[in-house]
Amino acid sequence: MARLTQKERIRGFGISRLEAFSDGVFAIAITILVLEIGVPKGAEEDLLKALLGQWPAYLAYFVSFATIGAAWFAHSAITEHLERSDRGLARINLLILMFVSFLPFPSKLLAEFIGNPSQERVAATLYGTVLFLITILLSFLWKYAQKNKLVKAESGQEDIDVISARFTPSLYGYAVIIIVGLFIPGIAVFGYLAIAVFILFPTETLRKILHK
Repeated sequence: MARLTQKERIRGFGISRLEAFSDGVFAIAITILVLEIGVPKGAEEDLLKALLGQWPAYLAYFVSFATIGAAWFAHSAITEHLERSDRGLARINLLILMFVSFLPFPSKLLAEFIGNPSQERVAATLYGTVLFLITILLSFLWKYAQKNKLVKAESGQEDIDVISARFTPSLYGYAVIIIVGLFIPGIAVFGYLAIAVFILFPTETLRKILHK
């Protein structure tokens, strides 16, 4: 990969501020999730029963925590290979952070309406759409960085191909699960969790863990 000219370096700016700001947004979004789990109704009469009855909130929290963690993981893998940023990349990054910080809202809807036959379809579809958009934007961020020569010169083609290949299964997965969610919303929720686990622990990582 060709090295950047001095002129190209001047047009860009350091990646450290973009990383620091992004990490802060991811951290806040993932923390806000737990604030949506409140003291359940009926706790004064039977606390254990009330806590167990709040299982949709726990499920939504767990899925969203894993999803934001997976998005942060993918984002970190990208920025680790960036030598610099530019205004276009910074704007794409802001769009990613906008949807990441928005995720606690559809998570709350999912927790509130899962199990409600007339409403859970809308909640699951909105939730999946936000996840799909985050993944599309992450993929676009990486492609933009490659096209505009923002990737480090020492990053090998194998590393670049590995990162690029990670997004395709997730995009197809979200598209399929969104459609499934239109008919069986409950199954879709576990599908979103499966994709998050796939990103966090790809096949080769799981294989190493299981054989330790």
